[in-house]
Amino acid sequence: MKLLAVVPYLPAPTWGGGARSFYVLKALATRYRVSLIALSRGGESRISEDCQPLLQRLQSVELVPYPASRWRRWRQAVNIVRGESSAIADRCPPALQVALDQALTADSYQAVYVDGALTAAGLRLPASLPLLILQHNLEYELLYRTYCTEKGWLRRWYNGREYRLVKPRELACCQRAAAVFVTSERERQLLKDILPQACVGVVPNGVDPSFFAPAAEETSLESEREARLRVVFTGSLDYYPNEQAVLYFAHQCWPLIRGQLPAAEWWIVGRNPPWSVRRLARLPGVTVTGTVPDVRPYLASASVVVVPLRIGSGTRLKILEALAMKKAVVSTTLGAEGLAVTSGRHLLLADAPADFAGAVIALLRDADRRQALGEAGRRLVEQEYSWERCEERLEDLLAAQEFLGGTSLFRSSSLWG
Repeated sequence: MKLLAVVPYLPAPTWGGGARSFYVLKALATRYRVSLIALSRGGESRISEDCQPLLQRLQSVELVPYPASRWRRWRQAVNIVRGESSAIADRCPPALQVALDQALTADSYQAVYVDGALTAAGLRLPASLPLLILQHNLEYELLYRTYCTEKGWLRRWYNGREYRLVKPRELACCQRAAAVFVTSERERQLLKDILPQACVGVVPNGVDPSFFAPAAEETSLESEREARLRVVFTGSLDYYPNEQAVLYFAHQCWPLIRGQLPAAEWWIVGRNPPWSVRRLARLPGVTVTGTVPDVRPYLASASVVVVPLRIGSGTRLKILEALAMKKAVVSTTLGAEGLAVTSGRHLLLADAPADFAGAVIALLRDADRRQALGEAGRRLVEQEYSWERCEERLEDLLAAQEFLGGTSLFRSSSLWG
């Protein structure tokens, strides 16, 4: 079967949503003949060299330049006036539709695969072809949670507006799709409660345990870093839930930690930090690295990794990466949502600021507890959350359901809702 894949960014095996896209595409390209259309943002002219395992399996790759980011606010204003969703429009510039139309005209495909229901919602897709959708989040849920959490009236109004525009279109795409792949059983059940007839399967997020691997032995430098009581946060800081999490931790938790442990350090590691995050470097013990080529050295230096998220959907790759490197993690309940983790066994969960800070302090004072959590977390990743294991689950889903005569009819299977 020939499959046309549309992805609103460049897939890559080592960063966030790009890694999920990379490994799912690789699994699809093992089973089908896949051609890829991808949006290229930030002046990127080609897929990185570490994508060779994927590129070797694809039939063709077309990169579509994304419009200059300096016009983003203007485009948002235009969308508000038109009563359209910026979340959808952002994923689907006109050039992407042109590339899609040209590909469908030039060749014959039996199905279309789209990365994200909002991307599918913004494209004109042929009704005659089965549609497969990979979800990273339930976007309407993310918008609603932002609306509920945000205190500023403008952002609250904007996210409430986006939620009302996005939810019906996202759900309509999932209803129309021949198959929807979500990150967790929680999301599968949530969609099935709303769309009982939708075909929804779980393909978890994962991590490469050989890439995110703990050091074989501690060096004297690592021992020194351990003694320095280093707390680390990793994540793209141009992503609002991460920005909000960092600010929350800085104002509500960090003063409590420093009050008990004046020698503690907090390193904020992530790309494109906004001014609101960069200025946190003025706080005692805080370092803001900005964009780094590789997060592993920073994770390796951590005594405790924090995930103080209060907004989110899907599951957090940052937790899996930290667990893979045998790091003790403290997360909010929402931050660890959808992952098969147990508080006290694989990580610590805490929600109130005092409880969260207390959990971090307790771990900074207890090296044995940190080691026990790290080892349990690593075992969990190896058993359940390696990308190879996630690819196997996708293969099982695909094997359980077959396209029949180019339609969206599938065999039934207990693997699917």
